[in-house]
Amino acid sequence: MRPRKKKKFLLSPPLLIAGSFLFLILLGTLCLKLPFATTTPISWTDALFVATSATTVTGLSVFDPASTLTWFGEGVLMFLIQCGGIGLMTFAVALLIVLGKRVGLQNRIYLQESFNQNSVGGIVKLVKLILTFVLTVQVIATAIMTLHWIPRFGFSEALYLSVFHVISAFNNAGFALFPDNLIGFSGDPIVNLVLSALFILGGLGFTVIIDIHQKKSFREWSLHTKMMIIGTIIINVIATITFFLLEYGNPGSLGPMPLYEKIMTSYFQGVTPRTAGFNTVDFSKLEDPTILFTMILMFIGAGSASTASGIKLTTFMVVILATLAFLRQRGEPELLGRSIRIDTVIRSLAITTIGLLLVMAFIFMLTVTEKIPFLPLAFEVVSAFGTVGLSMGITAQLSDLGEVLLSMVMFVGRIGPLTLFFLLTKPKKVNYRYPYDQVFTG
Repeated sequence: MRPRKKKKFLLSPPLLIAGSFLFLILLGTLCLKLPFATTTPISWTDALFVATSATTVTGLSVFDPASTLTWFGEGVLMFLIQCGGIGLMTFAVALLIVLGKRVGLQNRIYLQESFNQNSVGGIVKLVKLILTFVLTVQVIATAIMTLHWIPRFGFSEALYLSVFHVISAFNNAGFALFPDNLIGFSGDPIVNLVLSALFILGGLGFTVIIDIHQKKSFREWSLHTKMMIIGTIIINVIATITFFLLEYGNPGSLGPMPLYEKIMTSYFQGVTPRTAGFNTVDFSKLEDPTILFTMILMFIGAGSASTASGIKLTTFMVVILATLAFLRQRGEPELLGRSIRIDTVIRSLAITTIGLLLVMAFIFMLTVTEKIPFLPLAFEVVSAFGTVGLSMGITAQLSDLGEVLLSMVMFVGRIGPLTLFFLLTKPKKVNYRYPYDQVFTG
């Protein structure tokens, strides 16, 4: 008789995705606690918070990375940002490809879940294209930034600063190695345009980039790609104009700037909240309407299967289209000659609802644990959920419990509300349906 084969223990894709982020966070925490990672000792809570922020590509920090971290510590930060933005599983599969090993079906399924693909077919080819794209874009951007910064910092420092900020920007992290983030570069067109181009590209989503690469005409693009391109342009234009109008005369932000710098800053801060996290103005001095508008942008986020978070732009657009379809008494939402399935609408509503409930729950908990004004605290929570990294200057004031709670928000925001839901529940398909009954709404 042949011996029975042992059953392999297979993790579900949501569990593996969450587990890979948790592994990176714990590894980063241990590395940041090493004596040679910091210039001054930091607590375990601070190390956990910053490691979580880097892995979830958020950008919030309870200390100044430039003055607190050594070169090794900053290297750990770059590693966490790159792996957290593109995904640990992507790098693991890339290593298998380099070593000439076969990528098994289970790994393909994990990648399918990570990149929101409909099938495992061509998933390895997709990973190769993604990594090639990422490397090419980052090398080109690093070269441009290095040449621009050489007169100011010298070659070696300019190269190092360029590598760090390019990785941070492309992965929508928002970490900077300057004490005031990028406020000192508010009028610098190269810094503003290159970094914004990086986090917009990173926020579009890898599937969108590949779709554009493979299909040259707009007509051939998928509806998702069309929605991301159109939606990104519209929301960025609206955000830029809104920021410019709301802050034009504010002495704490755009007020003292010349017109060209006002336009540049408005553009940069208009496109940043959709999870990039860099700032060229002091957010603690912005007007309340600007803060509220920025919170909305942070909650929406950027694209699916991207380096960004939030509920995602296409999710927001589907909810809006579904509302318009209801008002027009249409059975399904429509856009550009295509209908959107009802299950997509329900999924979008679920993501939005769970996201709102999570944000409200954590805001409530932090108002209990922290003695900080409500608006900066709410702004911090939404920033953490969208893994943005913008702050009104209260991050360093958080208690240890507050840091842990905000770390949880960043973690949930990065893995996604639905992934969290599937981790906590075991949904089962049923083959029956109850009879309808009347429910009054509105």
